[in-house]
Amino acid sequence: MIRPAGRLEAPVVHAVVHAAYRHYIPRIGKPPGPMLDDYPQRIADGQVWVLEDAANIVGVLVLEEAPSGFLLDNIAVLPECQGKGFGRTLIEFAEAQARRRGFQEIHLYTHALMTENIALYLRIGFVEARRVSEKGYDRVYMTKQLR
Repeated sequence: MIRPAGRLEAPVVHAVVHAAYRHYIPRIGKPPGPMLDDYPQRIADGQVWVLEDAANIVGVLVLEEAPSGFLLDNIAVLPECQGKGFGRTLIEFAEAQARRRGFQEIHLYTHALMTENIALYLRIGFVEARRVSEKGYDRVYMTKQLR
């Protein structure tokens, strides 16, 4: 089940994101951006969704309507729950939300050193739009046209 995160769930959201991203710290030399996000504020802004399995939060999705379009800002699944289709379910939900809100495409970005994420996004129909250095991170922006 995917549902909006409740305001009291910010610590759980934070914990899921940290568990999902902490293995990237040695690779990129610092915590990835999602580990530093203000989840209480994101939840208050209605941008955070959680995926439950057996009444436990196992995945997190942050969606944002940005000036550049509909942004899949963050997707995180607990490491022990990866490989079970939860990430795919969250991405499909994000795409459905974008369509429901009238967007024709969805955007995301990932760190340039998160090569497995880039490969995954390419496999599911995203295309690389640009690479930039911003906020101290080398980012790869990707876009997917929605039908």
